[in-house]
Amino acid sequence: MFTKLLVANRGEIACRIIRTAHRLGIACVAVYSDADRNARHLALADEAWHLGPAPATQSYLNQHRLLAIARASGAQAVPPGYGFLSENADFARACTAAGLVFVGPPAEAIAAMGSKSAAKALMETAGVPVVPGYHGPEQAPERLRQEAGRCGFPLLLKAVAGGGGKGMRIVNHLAEFDEALAAARREARAAFGDDAMLLERYLPRSRHVEVQVFCDQFGQGLYLAERDCSVQRRHQKVLEEAPAPNLAPETRVAMGEAAVRAAQAIDYQGAGTVEFLYQEDGRFYFMEMNTRLQVEHPVTELITGLDLVEWQLRVAAGEPLPLTQEQVIVRGHAVEARVYAEDADQGFLPAAGPLHYLREPATGPQVRLDTGVREGDEVGIHYDPLVAKLIVWDHSRELALHRLARALAQYRIGGGRGNPRLFHPPAGAAPPAPPPASPF
Repeated sequence: MFTKLLVANRGEIACRIIRTAHRLGIACVAVYSDADRNARHLALADEAWHLGPAPATQSYLNQHRLLAIARASGAQAVPPGYGFLSENADFARACTAAGLVFVGPPAEAIAAMGSKSAAKALMETAGVPVVPGYHGPEQAPERLRQEAGRCGFPLLLKAVAGGGGKGMRIVNHLAEFDEALAAARREARAAFGDDAMLLERYLPRSRHVEVQVFCDQFGQGLYLAERDCSVQRRHQKVLEEAPAPNLAPETRVAMGEAAVRAAQAIDYQGAGTVEFLYQEDGRFYFMEMNTRLQVEHPVTELITGLDLVEWQLRVAAGEPLPLTQEQVIVRGHAVEARVYAEDADQGFLPAAGPLHYLREPATGPQVRLDTGVREGDEVGIHYDPLVAKLIVWDHSRELALHRLARALAQYRIGGGRGNPRLFHPPAGAAPPAPPPASPF
């Protein structure tokens, strides 16, 4: 096992990685930009090294600086968390070339899933069902329009190199296609530097169900149940739960086995998530694979009792998977709510500003809070406005949702705008006491 890590991230996921690493006796090197000089993850780490100015391109995306800090600090491995460089094949290769272990899949696996069109072709070869559509190399507008007519409507235009809802448009009629294509391409070009598109039949009544998979360096793979992430806004997840409700047992097994086939088709190693569109009639279709740990991984941890960051580190260190598929036990139900600094009155746009007042819900075995901020911290303009993830567990979905509502009701945030209940104290007024802890 490693003795020192460089955590190539910030915020709640950096804190999350550090927590597990310390439990395993591993020292952690934190990195920070000018905007994060007083960030919470620095206080938790054993060392903190400055990256550069606030913009991510000059700090958390600066591969050369990260690798230089890793070498200078004596770190042996680099867990990237999610976002930033977590799915960057070039960074994975650079870590290996520098004698560091990239805590993630091989660069070739990242590259294989980096193009949605190439990934779908791979999945078809592996026998994994894919959404009907067009994901070929010909990108002339006339060809795409012709393929749109063949696919039928409604359809979804999606950037091949995309993510986070960028470069996506729903097209209901052929008459809308040209304008939607031009808009999606502009957005994709600005966000990813690549305006190549794929077409998928849009399935409006489908659910977004994803499967957590793990593979080791010895060819073994398994799935750790599934998550339902259908509650979204602008293609961004807001609520996630595990296991997915109202799935037939045979569907759970078929979906899990298809996810493992998808991972093994690219010689995957480590944690990954295979995302499917699930239809009411029980059919499901491969959508994409995320070659990293997901934001919503805590719901899987709560229903399995496993630490997925620990699994990542052990697999990256060359250990075999600690369980077989038959040994994976799922208990109860978990739900995660993402708490963002957003302005609900302005279409939920990100809202920057200081957290003058912050009172969090009581936590315990059934209520977990993953956060990277403290009272007095600033939610800046340079990064994602995620404040925290509130995750709850209970014996049933109904009880878990009730527990989530109670925990959200205990949240008090002043000085910014967010999606939990807000408190904006008048000038000079003492804030009210937080509500009593949940009796559950």
